[in-house]
Amino acid sequence: MYKLILTEGHARRGEFTTVHGTVQTPAFMNVGTSAAIKGGISSIDLVDLKCQVELCNTYHLHVRPGDDVIRTMGGLHKFMNWHRPILTDSGGFQVFSLAKLRKIKEEGVTFACHLDGKRIFMGPEESMRIQSNLASTIAMAFDECIENPAEYNYVLQSIQRTTRWLKRCKAEMARLNSLPDTLNPHQLLFGINQGSTYHDLRILHMQQIAELDMDGYAIGGLAVGESAQEMYDTIEAVEPYMPKDKIRYLMGVGTPVNILEAVHRGVDLFDCVMPSRNARHGTLFTWEGIRIMHNEKYRTDPLPLDEHCDCPVCRNHSRAYLRHLFRVNEILAARLGVMHNLYFYNTLMEKIREALDQGTFEEFYRHWVPILGQRI
Repeated sequence: MYKLILTEGHARRGEFTTVHGTVQTPAFMNVGTSAAIKGGISSIDLVDLKCQVELCNTYHLHVRPGDDVIRTMGGLHKFMNWHRPILTDSGGFQVFSLAKLRKIKEEGVTFACHLDGKRIFMGPEESMRIQSNLASTIAMAFDECIENPAEYNYVLQSIQRTTRWLKRCKAEMARLNSLPDTLNPHQLLFGINQGSTYHDLRILHMQQIAELDMDGYAIGGLAVGESAQEMYDTIEAVEPYMPKDKIRYLMGVGTPVNILEAVHRGVDLFDCVMPSRNARHGTLFTWEGIRIMHNEKYRTDPLPLDEHCDCPVCRNHSRAYLRHLFRVNEILAARLGVMHNLYFYNTLMEKIREALDQGTFEEFYRHWVPILGQRI
């Protein structure tokens, strides 16, 4: 259940209540693809890093260890020892990004597993059954993630099929939630808006899926090759047609600047592997801009990574020490880097919410956009 508390321009401050707790929005979901954050971060760590929601990957967990295994273990929350909300994606993005050989039919998609080449079939019903076994808080509908650029008529046919798939997802989720042995009978389902960068198709698809009264709505198929401005323009085009009383999720986005720009345009929820992936390679986000920890200038720098950050890394370690860890490929470098970046992202969202509460988000947005995207 989403509650819109206030708005400033298009930016929204809200609360999203689930069976696993209430999420203060706007919020960033920390990506634990295979039921763990890459970089040696545990569920216990995530609490201290201010994580509200963790995102896990349906396709990867279906392949390993198997959604049947996770069901036997009592669902993802028990399996991971994480008791706050979890969102599982549908597997659709992986089907289209990892599979070299795939065949799309009305029933679903047949494709080769990226690990062993074994043939797998996944459609709306299969995705819902896997996510029901995982017992996540929020399940995502199975959709086709369209490549950019794509031919107009193909995109039109694709969004029509995705709408038909969404209706099947909704029916199957309702059936699964009604079963007596379902692990999470309160599982929520979000629909996904597609349409490439064609604004008329984005609007058409949003109008179609808005009629289905989903628990939330996502904008998918962005941050996959189009320019940042094209992404912002697409959000602006589709936002007026998104239900005001439902949570809005921009999938796979992005940098701190991307997030500020999208909040400014009316988005509530985000996820991205960027903070953890970049951190593992020594690219760290700070309130002064982006630091590349391999740089020679940090070799004897005694200052904390970010003098304006109170995360465990900045409280306890110098730039010189962090640079040393990255230079010698010490596994601790990845762990400390990921801890800092996740804390930074979650604190950024906290500050965005505070600015909205105080009616100063426009000022906050204009101040930080030019700073957070620059390399130091």
